[in-house]
Amino acid sequence: MLSQAAQSIQDAALAAVADAADGEALSVVDREFLGKGGQVGLLLASIKDAEPADRPRIGQEANALKQAIGAAISERREALSGEALAAERRADDFDPTLPAAPLTRGSIHPVTQVTRELEDIFTSMGYAILDGPEVELDYYNFEALNIPKDHPAREMYDTFWCDADMNLLLRTHTSPVQIRALETLDPPFRAIVPGRCFRNETTDASHEHTFHQMEGLVVGEGITVGHLIGAMKTFLRELFQRDLDVRLRPGYFPFVEPGFEFDIRCPFCADGCRVCKKTTWVEFCGCGMVHPNVLRAGKIDPERYTGFAFGFGLDRLVMLRHGIDDIRHFMGGDLRFLEQF
Repeated sequence: MLSQAAQSIQDAALAAVADAADGEALSVVDREFLGKGGQVGLLLASIKDAEPADRPRIGQEANALKQAIGAAISERREALSGEALAAERRADDFDPTLPAAPLTRGSIHPVTQVTRELEDIFTSMGYAILDGPEVELDYYNFEALNIPKDHPAREMYDTFWCDADMNLLLRTHTSPVQIRALETLDPPFRAIVPGRCFRNETTDASHEHTFHQMEGLVVGEGITVGHLIGAMKTFLRELFQRDLDVRLRPGYFPFVEPGFEFDIRCPFCADGCRVCKKTTWVEFCGCGMVHPNVLRAGKIDPERYTGFAFGFGLDRLVMLRHGIDDIRHFMGGDLRFLEQF
C-alpha cells in the first residue's frame, strides 16, 4: 500500500500519461515525474530529512512509483506508435504494394580492393599470405633487419615509439614479418605480407602517418636476381594485363644486398605524362637480394640459401591507377571520395 502522498503522485502521473496525445507530451510527463528534479526525485531526496523508521518505506514507495510510471509511459508510447501507423495505413495515398525504400550499401575501400586483387595474383603464383603484429618489437622492426641501434638508416624511419625504453613501436614497414617468416617457415617458400604501417611524420599530399605496404619474400637454393626480375614481370603482366619494360637502378636498403630501385615503363602513356613526370618511367618499388645478416637472424644458413625481397606502397599503386592526387583521402573518411569506388 502506498501512502496518501505517494498514491497522489501516482494518480497524477497516470492521468497525465493517459492524456498525452503524442511522444513529445509523453516526454514532458517523463521529465515532470521521473526526471532530475521531478516529483519522484523529490520524494527520494526527502529521505534524508525523514525519521529513520520512515526511510525504508519512502525508498520502497519511490521505487514502486518509478516502475509503475515508467511502465505506463512505455505502454502509452507503444500505443501512440500503433495509432500513428494505423492512421498512415488509413490514408488515401497509402499503397501497401509499393516497394520499400532501397537500402544504402557501402563499398569496399579502394586500398582493400587492390590488396585483394594482388593477393589473388600472388597466390596464383604460389605465394602464401602472411600477417604480423602492427605493434612490433625493436628487434624485428630494426635489429634483425640489419639496422642496429646506432645505424644511420634509422633516421629514415620516423618512428612512433610506444614505451620510454624505445623497445616497443608501431611498425614502420611490413619487413618485420620477413624475420618472423624466416623463423617459422622452412625453405623453400614464397610469401607476401600486405598490411598497415605507421610513420611519425608531417602529413601532406604524398605523406601520411598511416599507410599500406605489401612485402614479398622468396627464399630457396640458388635464388638469383634473375628470379626477382622474372617474378616481378609476371606479377606486373597480370596486374596491367600487358608486358611492361622494367629496369633496375642501384638502391640502398639495409636488409638487402645488392639493393635496387625497380622502375616500370609508364602504363598510362607513351611519350610522358603527369604520372611519370614526363620521363616515361615510374618508380614502382624497392627490392634486392636478402642480406646474409637477415637470413642469419632468421636462423637460415646463407651459405646454402639465398632469397629476394621486394616492397611497395599499396596507397601509391591505387593513386597511380585512379589518378588520385592526395594520399590523405584514403584515411579521411570522406564519403564523397569513398563512394566513387
